[in-house]
Amino acid sequence: MAGMGKRMRPHTLSIPKPLFPIAGKPIVQRLVEEIYKVCNEPIEEIAYIIGDFGQETEKELMGIAENIGAKGSIYYQEEALGTAHAILCAADSLEGNLIVAFADTLFKADFELDKEKDGIIWVHKIEDPSAFGVVKLDQNEIITDFIEKPSTFVSDLAIIGIYYFKDGVFLRNHLQYLIDNDIKDKGEYQITNALENMKNEGKELSVGSVNEWLDCGNKDATIFTNQRILEHLQNGEKRGQGFTVENSVILEPCFIGDNAHIKNSVIGPYVSISAHCEVESSVIKNSIIKDKSRVKNLNCENSIIGSFSNVDITPKELSVSDHTSISG
Repeated sequence: MAGMGKRMRPHTLSIPKPLFPIAGKPIVQRLVEEIYKVCNEPIEEIAYIIGDFGQETEKELMGIAENIGAKGSIYYQEEALGTAHAILCAADSLEGNLIVAFADTLFKADFELDKEKDGIIWVHKIEDPSAFGVVKLDQNEIITDFIEKPSTFVSDLAIIGIYYFKDGVFLRNHLQYLIDNDIKDKGEYQITNALENMKNEGKELSVGSVNEWLDCGNKDATIFTNQRILEHLQNGEKRGQGFTVENSVILEPCFIGDNAHIKNSVIGPYVSISAHCEVESSVIKNSIIKDKSRVKNLNCENSIIGSFSNVDITPKELSVSDHTSISG
């Protein structure tokens, strides 16, 4: 999760994208919790590969690990040299049964991990796979080929960025081989090259499928992901503590965070209002309002309002960074 999140600007100028809240929880926390369900057993360690995100962010990440009883570790990728290089930054943690996940995507699944397999690469069938790594399969659904961002159609099974490896040391050695021999694809060290080499050495890599793959790569995709997560939440997960709703209508599904105050407004459907927000005289749907913001006279949809912002205006659609004031 060391990337700069450029496609999510301005919302990643003050926090890294994996800490962006979806229905009240950071993306990376929701990802960790879904992986925990799939593992169906205790997780010993969560290693985060990050950029220079600051001590507060690192503290929050460690807390996410501690919440599921795991040790948290922090590693740094100081230069964006590709997925294989990023994973290898956590070399000291690459051992034993291992799951690798890229923290800008969420998924929904209802299976348990088969730890006896050499490796599992989770895929999802999509219409346009040209921006993703894809796989080709044999008749037994064992992977025969990995292709990184194909310019011509070879497969519609896109790799979603979640992998299981039975032997983390074996993976580490193949990642190191790419670096030592300067093997790049499209100018970067790619995990798909390491997977290809592992396959050629006799490892059987299978595919896993998920019920739903949710992208958090840009504003509109993130709002849609918020919508889908809200639809999955149970009633008890949709509300924080100490919030108040005065002379207002909440059209479900919505999330309302701790100590939020909503007055004379219509909220929803598909709205997430984070902790300590104040919303007054507004009509808001299909939007995300981050923590400690004050919104008044707002009539909008498909919008994101950053943290600590003050918005008093009536546009149809907004994308407002943290610590911003707008009035009209």
